[in-house]
Order: sequence, then structure tokens, then C-alpha cells
Amino acid sequence: MPAADEFSLRSIALPAFGPTAVWSVGVGAALPVVALSARDLGASVAVAAAFVLIEGMAAFASSLPAGSLVARIGERRALAGAAVVDALGALLAVVAPNLWTLGIAIGLMGTTGSVFLLARQSWLTARAPVRSRARAMSTMGGVQRVGLFVGPFLSAPIIAVWGTQAAYAVAVVAGLLAAVWAWFGLRDPEEGVSLAGEVASGGVARPEGAVRAAGAAPDRVGLRDVVRSHRRVLLTIGLGVLVIGAARQGRFVIVPLWAESVGITDSQTALIFGIAGGAEVLLFYPAGSVMDRFGRVWVAVPFLLVLGVGMVLLPLTHGFAAVAVVSTVMGVGNGIGSGIVQTLGADAAPVAGRAKFLSVWRFLSLLGQNGAPLLVSGVTALAGLGPACVVLGLLVLGGAPWLARWLPAYDPRRAGVPSAVR
Repeated sequence: MPAADEFSLRSIALPAFGPTAVWSVGVGAALPVVALSARDLGASVAVAAAFVLIEGMAAFASSLPAGSLVARIGERRALAGAAVVDALGALLAVVAPNLWTLGIAIGLMGTTGSVFLLARQSWLTARAPVRSRARAMSTMGGVQRVGLFVGPFLSAPIIAVWGTQAAYAVAVVAGLLAAVWAWFGLRDPEEGVSLAGEVASGGVARPEGAVRAAGAAPDRVGLRDVVRSHRRVLLTIGLGVLVIGAARQGRFVIVPLWAESVGITDSQTALIFGIAGGAEVLLFYPAGSVMDRFGRVWVAVPFLLVLGVGMVLLPLTHGFAAVAVVSTVMGVGNGIGSGIVQTLGADAAPVAGRAKFLSVWRFLSLLGQNGAPLLVSGVTALAGLGPACVVLGLLVLGGAPWLARWLPAYDPRRAGVPSAVR
């Protein structure tokens, strides 16, 4: 591995990963208490459960507009601005006197999350050289997982002293710290970073991932033009990304529901997820190394195979140990796929319209994430939870040969990458 390539990855580590790490701590502190804080304000169990959907729906609705915003104001301003507004949303949740105010706060945090996540991916896409891009993206995903893991531990003592809504205070502080870090630690691509600099740092010159030259004109490519120009990659690899999104979110739907159906308590279910989460955190950097050394297909296909098999096997489990084993297997699969969506998006992203293209990429992933619970709900209503697990698992397994067919042709490590990705 070239020393210059290693230096390039290390040199962007703090500005690229620092704001994400801090912001994710706030998200990790806030998400577990959304339903509980709604209950404290008088919501029924059903209404409190619906509050959990607000953040995801807000993120989904704002995913495409976020691309236009980032393209207009730049990654640095978008990151810092989103983090500040996220802190304001969390502050509103801290002092929310009723459910309407809490709902607005949660929706605001979901919207700013879309902008923040897209801006950080766009910024890193412009800088990570091809030879270390997957490691950069998987590390970013791993850092986010660590933040989500740490957040609840910081909020727990605060909740014990000041109550459930006080947990959002962690997100207030995290948002403000992330904003300061992003503003002073990042530079927009037009602020003095050139393609020549990327090549000198060990990257491979390529149109789709190159940063704009200093003083370049702002991006004026329309969203419709981006979709039209890249429809081939969106209809091939993009459909695979949709399945990846369904696989990830589907796991969080079927495991707790199945655990409850076989008599496992809520605290035991939390322990099951904690064990699986530990396996995920350990695998994010190896996953990136495999993608960089051997190709994206060597991570994407095993990721879907392991998760799909785990989903199909879940209905065969009937106790804590068995459910924990299958859930951990799925956690390993999810860890194997750390950063895969961001890496594939970075590989395919063009120079002109990069942020807008990545917003479409994220839209496809969120479409899968939001579709998985609906699929599970529909099949469960018709045939039961066990068949729903199997149907979702078969869908995920079907994504493996699809990506195995298309991914090699779009791997930037190969010569002659199709012009559709440029």
C-alpha cells in the first residue's frame, strides 16, 4: 500500500470523521427516548410509536431537496448549518410542552440529519482517493456507529436526574460542537483543493470523484438532468442499494417483534442488540480494506447473503440464546457492509451535480429502509410474522446475485469503467 495513500487517509481523518462522531453521539442519545418522551407528554402507546416514524419520514422527504441545498451553499456551510439547526431542534424537544411541539422538533432533527449526512458524504467523496475510498467511507460509517453506541450511556444519568426530555440536551451540545468542528475543520472543494492535489496525495485521477478546481463555478446541474444522465447506474446498482436499505432496516423490525413473540423480555432484546452492535463496530475497518483491496462485490454480496440467511433462519429460533445467535450473525453481516452504500455512491458520483446525485442515491437507500417495515407489516397481516421474516430474507438474498452481476463493471479499480458513471 503506497505511503502517500495512507497519508492521504490520515490527513482527512479529523475533519472528515470528527463532526460525524460528535453529531452521532447526540443522535444516539435522542433516538431511544423519542417514544418515551411522547408518552410523558400524554401520548398513547400507538401515538408514541408513530412519533418514532417522524424522524425517518422527515429524512426521507428531505433527502432530494438536501442535495440541491448542499450543491448551492457547499458542504462546509451545509454541515455547520445543519448541526446548528439540529441543536435548535433538540433544544425545542427539551422544553416541548406538548406533543405538537415535540413532533415539530423531531421532524426538524430528521430533516437536518438528511442535510448533514449528505454533506459529509459529498465532502469525503471529493477528497478520498480511489485506493482508500472504501476505508474512508466504512470508517465514517463505523464512527457513526460508535457515536450511536455512546450516546445512550451519556443520556442515561441525565435522564435519571432531570427526566426523559433532558436526554435531548446531549444532542444540543453535540450539534453545537459538530457545527464548530465542521466550520473550522473543513474546507469546501472550491477553497483551494484541486484535482492535482488529489493525484499527488495518492489518488487516481477520475472524472466522477474529482474535486472541483479552485475558483470553479458553482454547480448548476439540475436534479432531473442528473437522474437522466445516470439512469443506467441508478437502475442497476441503485436497485441494489434499495435492497441494502431494506436489509438494514428490516433487521430492526423483525428481530424485536420475533423476540417478543417467543417470550423474550424487552431488556433481553436490548441485550441481544447490544451484542450484535458490538460485532458490527469491530468490522467496519476490515470491511473497507476488503473493498479497497479486492473490490466492492466482495463485501456487498456477502453482506446480503449473511443478512438474508439470518432473516430466513430467525423463525426457527425459540429462545434467548438462539435468537441472540441469529441476531449476532445478522450483526456480523451488517458490519461487513459498513460504508458500502456511501462507497458505491462515491464511485458513481459525477463532478457536476455530485451532491444532487448523492441525494438520489440516499433517496434509494431510504426508500428501501421505509419499505421494509411496510413489507413486514403487510405479509404479517396476511400470513404471520414467520412468513414475513422469510419473505424479507428472500428479497435480501435476491439482491446478492443482482449486485454480483452489475458491481464489477462499475468498480473504479478496473480500467474502462462505463461512461454511465461519469
